[in-house]
Amino acid sequence: QVQLVESGGGLVQAGGSLRLSCTASGSFFRINAMGWYRQAPGKQRELVATLTRGGNPNYADSVSGRVTISRDNAKNTVYLQMNSLRPEDTAVYSCNAGVVGWAKLNEIVYWGQGTQVTVSS
Repeated sequence: QVQLVESGGGLVQAGGSLRLSCTASGSFFRINAMGWYRQAPGKQRELVATLTRGGNPNYADSVSGRVTISRDNAKNTVYLQMNSLRPEDTAVYSCNAGVVGWAKLNEIVYWGQGTQVTVSS
């Protein structure tokens, strides 16, 4: 069983910064892409950023230039550094990971439970 656990959320004033972390635990062969998504109240979940195992990032237009996604493959951890936060960034932020099991037959995407980010104006 694979688990993803996020940390680093909280309350911050507009213009502030937060760094989110997400660590995968369990027994598996490899983690492929990892990513961050967010869901604000009354809205659909949306992409924030993804990062391939090789280090190629992809950012949503709404956060491009303000966030940086990175990962430590040895620690099975992905990070999201968020700067210049805005009230509209308020949401539950969840990470996901594409995990390949020891049989190496396919990839299963796992999700964390999410961490709340609240940006006050």
